[in-house]
Amino acid sequence: MTGRLRTGLRSLFRPAGPPPSPTLRGQVFDAALALGLALIAIRAGGGGDRPQRSFEVGPPAPGTPPRPPGEPVWPPFLPIEPERSEGTILLLLLVVAPLVLRRRYPLAVLWTVLAIAAAVSENHPVLRLSFYAVVIAGYTAAVYSPYRIPALASLPVAALGYAQMQSDGTPTVPADSVPFLILVPMAVAADGLRRWKSHADADRARMSAMEHEQIEALRRATEHERARIARELHDVVTHNVSVMVIQAGAARKVMERSPEQAREALLAVEASGRSAMTELRHVMGLLTMEDDGPDHAGAPELAPQPGLDGLDALVRRVRQTGVPVDLAVTGRAGPLPSGIELTVYRLVQEALTNTVKHASGATVRVSLDYREDHVQVEVTDTGGTSGAAAATGTGRGLIGLRERLAVYGGTLQAGPRVTGGYRVRARIPVAAS
Repeated sequence: MTGRLRTGLRSLFRPAGPPPSPTLRGQVFDAALALGLALIAIRAGGGGDRPQRSFEVGPPAPGTPPRPPGEPVWPPFLPIEPERSEGTILLLLLVVAPLVLRRRYPLAVLWTVLAIAAAVSENHPVLRLSFYAVVIAGYTAAVYSPYRIPALASLPVAALGYAQMQSDGTPTVPADSVPFLILVPMAVAADGLRRWKSHADADRARMSAMEHEQIEALRRATEHERARIARELHDVVTHNVSVMVIQAGAARKVMERSPEQAREALLAVEASGRSAMTELRHVMGLLTMEDDGPDHAGAPELAPQPGLDGLDALVRRVRQTGVPVDLAVTGRAGPLPSGIELTVYRLVQEALTNTVKHASGATVRVSLDYREDHVQVEVTDTGGTSGAAAATGTGRGLIGLRERLAVYGGTLQAGPRVTGGYRVRARIPVAAS
């Protein structure tokens, strides 16, 4: 429970986005706003350069006549007392000074202005100006602060704080201004809601377009992988058919002189034919496509497709790059279709390549376990740092592995380990193949 509470509190103070980066134009505007607000307050309050007007800042005493109709009772700014003019002017400048940084540090400026207001609550002209400064700082915090929840929670705190201060320093609202104070926020809220809805619709459309692009990219990657797998399995089938042709020719030549040798050759033809038919069914089950990529624009590769006998050489090549690799083979190895051997080889090759790219300095273990009805392959690493080649990956490795395993009814599990590092585990049924 304590951990959940700590996580919840941490999420409250986690920024919802990057901090604001004000422009030079905005900074100039904020400086002009702060200075202009201070000069207006000094000018309206007298500032020692003109005769002071007397304003009553409290309710009239009992028995006193009512104020004249033309005299402002609660002006926007209160007069500065002559004996405290210099100190009051400095405090007025101090109150608005944080507004210069209101876009860069929105929440900090709001709390700074609140702290200054609490410190000058006895000086009514300064308290009156701090009220306007808090309104501006509160708006800025709500709009620009990346800490949304603390910023919104600070607004009622500021209102309660001013409610506890002396009411003489805070402005009142004339009766004829109440309709405007109701209608103007409603208009602003309606315009903000309309803008928010427009931005939300645009974001949804952009997300939908990105989702379609990802689906299309995945489809193209799957088609390319299936085409490549089909080519490799085609090579396997071609190899088996070539063996059949050679063995059949040998049986024809020795059939009369050595029937026993001819019988062995025909048995080899039969075994190769069955293997070729099995691989051919897998090839025909793939959705192939014409490959027009640059990797296959030239002559086809003439090297035979690798199998399980090439794992040792693969592990040695990876060790030469400086990655410690341990190969462990358990169980009793039986005859496997060439396509399954090729799939196991490609799986180990892809896993080791990803380790070299994304986990430099890691130790790798390759486990090949022969079971009665399936083969299990597992490649684990201890974790490391991403190399420079990690940024060049296309993300098609796992797609290709899943497509290969799906041909033989196999499954693939890939993800980070609890103790650190990464694990790729595949299970390929042999009986079904």
